[in-house]
Amino acid sequence: MMLLLRVLILSCCCVGLAAAQAPRRQSADPLPADRIVAVVNEEVVTLYELRTRLDLAVRQLQKQGTPLPARDVLEKQMLERLVMDKVQLQHAKETGIKVDDAQLEQALQRIATSNKMSLAQLREALKKDGIAYPKFREEIRDEMTIARVREREVENKITISEGEIDNYLADDSAKNGGSEEYEVAHILLRTPESASPEQIQRIKAKADQVFERVGKGEDFSQLAASFSDAPDGLQGGNLGWRPSERLPAIFSDVVVKLKVGEVAPVLRSPNGFHIIKLVAKRGGAAAATVQQTHARHILIKVNEVVSEADAKHKLEGLYERIKNGGNFAELARLFSQDGSASKGGDLGWIYPGDTVPDFERAMNELKPGEVSKPIQSPFGFHLIEVLERRVQDVSSDRQRAAARQILRDRKMDEAYQDWLRQARDRAYVELRLEER
Repeated sequence: MMLLLRVLILSCCCVGLAAAQAPRRQSADPLPADRIVAVVNEEVVTLYELRTRLDLAVRQLQKQGTPLPARDVLEKQMLERLVMDKVQLQHAKETGIKVDDAQLEQALQRIATSNKMSLAQLREALKKDGIAYPKFREEIRDEMTIARVREREVENKITISEGEIDNYLADDSAKNGGSEEYEVAHILLRTPESASPEQIQRIKAKADQVFERVGKGEDFSQLAASFSDAPDGLQGGNLGWRPSERLPAIFSDVVVKLKVGEVAPVLRSPNGFHIIKLVAKRGGAAAATVQQTHARHILIKVNEVVSEADAKHKLEGLYERIKNGGNFAELARLFSQDGSASKGGDLGWIYPGDTVPDFERAMNELKPGEVSKPIQSPFGFHLIEVLERRVQDVSSDRQRAAARQILRDRKMDEAYQDWLRQARDRAYVELRLEER
């Protein structure tokens, strides 16, 4: 199951609840004067915004037991994170990517459920500790919007050639599903899209210095929080447990040769310079089975005549008819603009990777018998119904589909970093943190 959006939501939830647990400022305490610390195109980042986010990050690092870098170092790192968030949210606005209130409410309900609360209890917990629910709500909307930017601009555009699949399947360890998983941490020093040779050399020298500090025994997670330009830098740069085939290609070739605790020499990629550490390793069972989903759908395409709003509105009407007892298959035959319409929208048994990420993610959220609200994919808007699920042995005729998904996962992180770098370079950014 693809869980990017859920992970982002739960991560944001943890931050929000951490804020809820933080002591409130005493009313007698003086409030520092606010000022602009960055300009991003036509928007600004304020000192108050920076310090609020930084306090949350510090509490996270303390909870993880990560030694804290100097405050001024953390400030610079967090300011860059806020700049990158602004860049992505501005891109979302310019390209019409948005999260409507209904989708946001569903996400908030999932956050409350994951913390064993009702939505009312979550609101009350935030209120008791001085956290404005509307602000928390909009922060969740921002996280969801950034996730959709990544989906549309990166994930849905990744292509895998037949030759890449052939090469992957030629590796016996790939066909057998692998036998080990790796916990990896990394530090990325990003190079600008149009960096001069002198800039690249300076960044390489900085990467070499960080590598030397790791070699002298300095804490890797602290250095990641201090220097890494990756989104996970302020969490110590830890990527979590992954089989080698789910790591970016530049990582997997190196990690399998490292001993636990070892750090690879500085690596160069199109995005910049990487320092990679193997934190731990464990044996993993080969994946002999896979979950299949039997689903059907109704598709309304978006074109010059039918706008996104029109397509969504039409499906909302069909959704209400189904909820009130309408027959899904009959409605699919009448209204669906997909080749499956003649079969009542039946797509048969679907393997992971058979559909685009937007569709698969929504489908995987459903239980058998449930119907989704309208969801968007590159093909238009869909209603999806999951009929049943089963676990099936991976037959030879499905190996290529599984390999395609694994190769997509490998490419995603690197492609996202590349897109972020280009988006950052296109934006007008003026940093004013040093102005006192």
